[in-house]
Amino acid sequence: MNDIERSERLKEVFEALYEINKRIPVIVEGRRDVAALRKIGLIGEIITLHAGKGLYEFCDDIAERFHRIILLMDWDEKGECLHKNVSGHLKGMWEEFSPFREIIKILCQKDIKDIEGVPVLLERLAGEEVTVGEENEGFLGDI
Repeated sequence: MNDIERSERLKEVFEALYEINKRIPVIVEGRRDVAALRKIGLIGEIITLHAGKGLYEFCDDIAERFHRIILLMDWDEKGECLHKNVSGHLKGMWEEFSPFREIIKILCQKDIKDIEGVPVLLERLAGEEVTVGEENEGFLGDI
C-alpha cells in the first residue's frame, strides 16, 4: 500500500469515527491526543484517561455515565498496557468499536506509535492538511 492509499484509508477511518463520535465518546491517554483528534476534525466528546482519578475510579465513572465507548490508546508499550487494563474494566462497552484502533494502528505502525502523531502523518502521506467532518460530508457515501 503506497502513501496515498494509506492516507485515503486513514481518512475513511477518521470520517467514520467522526460520525460515531457524535454519539459515542472516545477515550484517549492525554491532552495531546485530544488536540490531535480535534485537529483532524472530531467534534464529539473526547475523554482523557484518568483525568485526576485512579484507573479503577475512572473506569467506574465511565461505566456509570456511558453504555458504549471508543478506546483509542496509543500502541506503544505503555498504551498497550493501558488498553489492556482499561478494556478489562470496561468489558462489553468498547468491543464493537475495536476495529478503529486496530486499523489506525496497522496503517500508522511503521511510522508512529501514538494518536498525537496522526495529524502530522496524515499530512505527510496526503501532501496536505487533512480534516474530516461537516465540510467533507458525502465522502463515505451512505455508510
